[in-house]
Amino acid sequence: DRNSLHGNLLGIALAVAPGQAGYVPLGHNLGLEDTPQLLWPDALGALGALFADAAVLKIFHDAKYNLEVLTRAGVALVAPLDDVMLISYAQDAGNFSHDRETLARKHLAHELKSFDSVAGSGRARLSFANVALAGASAFAAEAADVTLRLWTMLKPLLRVNKSLALYELVEKRLIPVLTAMELHGVMVDRADLRAMSVEFEGRMAEIETDIHRLAGQDFNVGSPKQLGEILFERMGLPGGKRGKAGAWGTDSSVLEGLAEQGIEVAQRVMDWRQLAKLKSTYADALIGQADENGRVHTSFQMAVAATGRLSSTDPNLQNIPVRTVEGARIRKTFIAAPGCSLVSADYSQIELRLLAHVADIAALKESFAKGEDIHARTASEVFGVPMAGMDAATRRRAKAINFGIIYGISAFGLGRQLGIGAGEAKAYIDAYFKRYPEIRAYMEATKEEARSQGYVLTPFGRRCWVPRIKDKMPQLRAYAERQAINAPLQGGAADIIKQAMVKLPKAMTDAGLSATLILQVHDELLFEAPDGQARATAGLAREVMQGAARISVPLTVETGIGKNWGDAH
Repeated sequence: DRNSLHGNLLGIALAVAPGQAGYVPLGHNLGLEDTPQLLWPDALGALGALFADAAVLKIFHDAKYNLEVLTRAGVALVAPLDDVMLISYAQDAGNFSHDRETLARKHLAHELKSFDSVAGSGRARLSFANVALAGASAFAAEAADVTLRLWTMLKPLLRVNKSLALYELVEKRLIPVLTAMELHGVMVDRADLRAMSVEFEGRMAEIETDIHRLAGQDFNVGSPKQLGEILFERMGLPGGKRGKAGAWGTDSSVLEGLAEQGIEVAQRVMDWRQLAKLKSTYADALIGQADENGRVHTSFQMAVAATGRLSSTDPNLQNIPVRTVEGARIRKTFIAAPGCSLVSADYSQIELRLLAHVADIAALKESFAKGEDIHARTASEVFGVPMAGMDAATRRRAKAINFGIIYGISAFGLGRQLGIGAGEAKAYIDAYFKRYPEIRAYMEATKEEARSQGYVLTPFGRRCWVPRIKDKMPQLRAYAERQAINAPLQGGAADIIKQAMVKLPKAMTDAGLSATLILQVHDELLFEAPDGQARATAGLAREVMQGAARISVPLTVETGIGKNWGDAH
């Protein structure tokens, strides 16, 4: 099972030298086979000393997954260890996938046996426990052999590519931190999840009634086919396009385009879809994902994002809406254990701070150093209005520009966000660049860096590859350019929070605190702490996170404490 918290230990594959690998079966269903298996206590007796030997390097592909399976099986694995997946990721984030099959094909010109080739496919597919031992052993031993051969080839390249420190000091040290976080999990209030599911269902029914009224007839809102027929045939709305199969397109871009024209039914369908997604992804799914203790164990993906960011699956906690009523409601269902509180520690405006740092923007650096309201300062600089007595709308415009610039927002996009014309939005953007010419210079230099070498660097030396930077299609090339501009900022933020995560467990222990780091979502860390230690945990988290890295502007961390994530956030 690819979920390390569900999979059982069926066997251990070992490679001691290239071409010398074997498999120790432990939990296979032998059926009619007469090949004996070691009993797990006997195997642990034989292999336990090897796993616990600090003089033996243990090399994995996806060490975190393997560590969790071994930990659940009672194995105490002692460092040193290496992870081929992370060795590859540290120097080639965004360039290609880092699964073992891809790496074997790319670096060894070796085609690994697929799981389907030994287990079958479709309805005839066997679980690995039921695969004949000859096939299972060959499959597992080959994987171990390839892992060792990849390590032999890729580990020396870390030094060549100046990625050794990033791997050794950040990525590798994060493995035990994330392992502990995943095994610990976070508690959810299952009764509240059921109540939230009912709430969302009731709101969906109200919206559905509204949609039917606006459309002039009842239909299945969840059916793209019926929706397309209603919008573009029954109602005769503009902008409809049929796909290859002849059905009308009703994806989010189509609905957004209609909503921008003031067509209310399109906006209501988008509202309905968002609630439906949140209901199925969180309200309903989390109940089934909680273990017998009511804890959910998300899986952090260490080698997926092109910028070095962590992502999470089962459940994906990165996609909970940030500034919506629904997002706040979902966060309230994540709760502290009895006698504990949740402590949230969130980097404030970290990507803007990194922009001021990497682009060397004197005005923004001065503002951050003074602890000023950066959006009010920007509004004052760009619109020529005094900070004192500034109205909320003016500050909101500056905030939209500040954050939009990081992601390469267009005049059209900014105009849509602020509810103004594209011409007025363009004037705002032009004024912004005129006041902060360093940003334009940074953008052009970063795009040129990406074009010349295929990647950009974060302030901490992480390579973020941008494969489409020379694409012949203008749209894809423009998207790649926006990626290149944002990668040092988003990637730099990822590097900083990872460094903090590596330092925090020891800092908590040294301070005599028993708080546990349980979640990381974007720029936020969440801890579970005994009630009496919550304030001290918040203070230490702020101190460690603000000192995790040194850049030319201060890092600021905001903390909160509550009995649920919503109140702490």
